[in-house]
Amino acid sequence: MTAIPFGICVWRSLLTVASPFAPLLLRQRAARGKEDPARLGERQGIASIARPPGHLVWVHGASVGESLSALPLIEKLLQRGSKVLVTSGTVSSATVMQARLPQGAIHQYVPLDTPRATARFLEHWKPDIGLFVESDLWPNLILTATQRGVRLALVNARISEKSAQGWTGAKATAAALLGAFSVVLAQDEDVAARFRDLGARDVRVVGSLKADAQPLGADEAELARLRTAIGTRPVLLAAQTHPGEDETVLPAHDMLRVQLPNLLTILVPRHPERGGDIAMLCGGRPAARRSQEQAISPDTQIYIADTMGELGLFYRLATFCFLGGTLVPMGGHNPLEPAALHRAVLAGPHRENSAHAFMAILGAQGFGGVASSADIAQEAGRLLADPAATQAAGEAAARGAATQAGAVARTLEALDMLLANARA
Repeated sequence: MTAIPFGICVWRSLLTVASPFAPLLLRQRAARGKEDPARLGERQGIASIARPPGHLVWVHGASVGESLSALPLIEKLLQRGSKVLVTSGTVSSATVMQARLPQGAIHQYVPLDTPRATARFLEHWKPDIGLFVESDLWPNLILTATQRGVRLALVNARISEKSAQGWTGAKATAAALLGAFSVVLAQDEDVAARFRDLGARDVRVVGSLKADAQPLGADEAELARLRTAIGTRPVLLAAQTHPGEDETVLPAHDMLRVQLPNLLTILVPRHPERGGDIAMLCGGRPAARRSQEQAISPDTQIYIADTMGELGLFYRLATFCFLGGTLVPMGGHNPLEPAALHRAVLAGPHRENSAHAFMAILGAQGFGGVASSADIAQEAGRLLADPAATQAAGEAAARGAATQAGAVARTLEALDMLLANARA
C-alpha cells in the first residue's frame, strides 16, 4: 500500500478536528453572503434531492468560470444518455448554473473537505466517474472518491507556472493527488508538462473546453432598450475588470473624451460587489450603476454593470472590448467569449490563463496588446474612428477563436474508457 504523504495526513487531521465547527463557520459565511442559507446542508454533504437512477457522471468546477467552461461537455454527456451531477463552491456559480444548466443536469454545492461531509456526499450520490474541471483539488474528496471506486479525470486541466512552482516543495502531496486521476486532459503542452512534472500519470493535450461553448446569450428586449438609451454614442467596454484596472480605464476614458465628448464607458467588474467602489473611483464623472437600476442618460459618462450573468448583453453593445484580469497579474479572462460574438479584443500582458486563445485571437487581429491608459486610449480611439476596420478586426477575432475548437470531442474520446467502465 502506498504511504499517504505527511501533508495530506496533517490536512485530514486538521479537518477532522475542525469538523464540529463546520456548521458555525457556514452560518457565519452565510451572514456575509458567502453561502446560501437555504442550502447549507449540501456543504455538509447532505443532499437536497434524490439521486437519479442509473450511472452518474459527476462534474466539479470550483466557481463560475470553471462551471461555465464545462457546459459544452455536460450537454454532450446528457445527449449520450448519462445522468450528470454538477457541483461548485460559490453562491455566484450556483446562481449561474441554475440558469444555464441543460435540462436533466443536477446542481449541488460541493461538500466541505471534511471526512464526514465528503463521506456523506459520496455515499448518497455514488458517482460512477468524477470529472474535476481545471485544478480544484480537495484531498479528502479526491482520495475518498478513489477509495470508493470512483474513476476520476482532470478535464480542461490548467495550472499556471507560478502555481506549479508552489507545489515543488510538496511534490509527494501533489503526486498523491494527481495520481488519483486516471487521466489528465490538459489545455496545452505547457500545462501538460507541468502536470507531468508534478506526478500526474496519463497526461494528454486536448485543448480548452471554452472554445466549444455556445456564444453568450442576451435578453433581446433589454438589449434593444439599452441600445435606444445609448443611441449613436461611441462605447468603450471594459469587461471583467479587477482592482487596479478600473483606475487605468478611467483615465483612458478622459483621454478619449477630448476627441469624443459623448463617449460612454461601460465597466463590467469581475465581482459585482465592487460596484460601489468603482462608483467612488469615478469621482466627478457622471456614473450610473446597473445594480441600482440607474438609467443611462445623455449625461452619463460611466455605466457600471455590476450584475451577474449579463456579459453577453454588454459584448453586444460595443464593437470591441478591453478584457480584464490582464493588466493585473490575474492571468486574464476568457477572450473566446467576445471573439465568438465578433468583437475585437484588447488585453494587457497577463494572459497566461488562456495563453493560446489570446495568441490566436490577437494574432488574427494583428493588434490588441495594451499596457497603460495611453495604450487603451490610442487603440480604442483608432477603432472608434474606423467602424469598417473595427468590424474587420471582429471578424478576424472570430476566425482566431474558431481555430481553438474541438476540445469537447477530444475530451469525450479520451473519457470513453472511463465511461464504458462506468456503464459496465
